[in-house]
Amino acid sequence: MLATSLIIVTSVYFLMNIGLIFIWLSGKPYKIQAGGKEPLAISIIIPVRNEAANIIRLLQDLEIQSYPFDKFEVIVADDDSTDGTLTLVKDFQRQTSMRLLINQLPAKTNNTSPKKRAIDASIQLAKGELIVTTDGDCRVGKNWLAVIASFQAETGAYLVSSPVTFINDSNSFLAKLWQQIQTIEFSSLIGSGACAMLIGKPNMCNGANLAYLKSVFGEVGGFSGNENLASGDDEFLMHKVAAAYPGKVRFLKHQEAIVETQAHQSLQSFYYQRKRWSSKWRHYNNPVTTALAVFIFLSNFSIILTAVLCFLQVIPAEKAVIILFAKFSAELLFLILILSFLNKKRLIWLIPVVQLIYPFYVSFFGLIAQGKNEYIWKGRKLQ
Repeated sequence: MLATSLIIVTSVYFLMNIGLIFIWLSGKPYKIQAGGKEPLAISIIIPVRNEAANIIRLLQDLEIQSYPFDKFEVIVADDDSTDGTLTLVKDFQRQTSMRLLINQLPAKTNNTSPKKRAIDASIQLAKGELIVTTDGDCRVGKNWLAVIASFQAETGAYLVSSPVTFINDSNSFLAKLWQQIQTIEFSSLIGSGACAMLIGKPNMCNGANLAYLKSVFGEVGGFSGNENLASGDDEFLMHKVAAAYPGKVRFLKHQEAIVETQAHQSLQSFYYQRKRWSSKWRHYNNPVTTALAVFIFLSNFSIILTAVLCFLQVIPAEKAVIILFAKFSAELLFLILILSFLNKKRLIWLIPVVQLIYPFYVSFFGLIAQGKNEYIWKGRKLQ
């Protein structure tokens, strides 16, 4: 009976991944159409705290955008940096030709999310009709803004989620391997979130590459209702927009829209971020999204349970093989497709290794997220 239940759970997971594969393949990459609607003016908001090592590279990327300078502005929201970030941005501001504003936030005195506070305060200053958010440790291609603006103008989307992946630039073998493992793990989230949007059922996105109408941000109440949560500057807002305006949340499937961000350098920073992410599902008002999160946990926990029961000879080896095949086969094909789109084909060989780790990772964070949620972010303890 137990083996049958495990087979059922993983078989449903197999079918879900088959569905994701078909959805991804049916979602054709976006192609810019000549002579379309006039794109909107854009305000790029970059919340930063202690990003001295990265922020100038991002600003340099923005300085060479193919999108006209008179059509966008950049707002760097400095959240009490202590490492020289603000000085670097001010120096860059003096010599750049693009419109660069610095929003120096007052010292944080309450328990609101620092990132939500930075974005909200910057939107008040923004002159653009389309808000685009990214992070201070990101890199963008020269056509990044042009593709986002064209897609939004053509589709009339109120919120556009675009792809994110990790930078794999370490010279150390172990450090680079750690970056690559994170890249594969993260690609599964990006891919599944994209597929949900492609069928009009958005469930996740990433604030490192998000665009939305300034007017719509105000209409749905911005971050009100979850401003005290450390996470969710992206997903909670997306859920609000999707609920208020069905069909207006879209995923931009275009390789020039990809943003690359820094992978975590330490296990501790990875732990705090994933704990923060995994705790969000309890606050979703969408029962489908909550049920999906629970099912993903059960699917992965089933693999651990299968291994233990097979070792104890509670379930026969042939049934364990069926369970493992159902869990890993279609998932492998889906990850290959997503990594190929993200220009990470060279990591395909590492997918089976990550697949073996993933059930323990999901089960661990799914369980600890039920406890007291405290995180360290940029040197601060948040809840």
